[in-house]
Amino acid sequence: MNLDIRLPLGILFLIIGGLLAAYGAIHDPLTHHGQHPVVNIDLWWGLAMAVFGLANCALAWRARGKGDPPAP
Repeated sequence: MNLDIRLPLGILFLIIGGLLAAYGAIHDPLTHHGQHPVVNIDLWWGLAMAVFGLANCALAWRARGKGDPPAP
């Protein structure tokens, strides 16, 4: 059976991470509850999720090329 869960999960993390990073990039972090954050957590976690999604997609793509060995 040729089921690889890394590809759909990678795409999911890539989409959600991209949306979160875009939100963090355009949104002013100082408007959250009147606090002054040190880092823009939405941007950094969005980028981390996008990198994780890209890694999963790359690993799934690499594994797809190997395939099953031929039966004797």
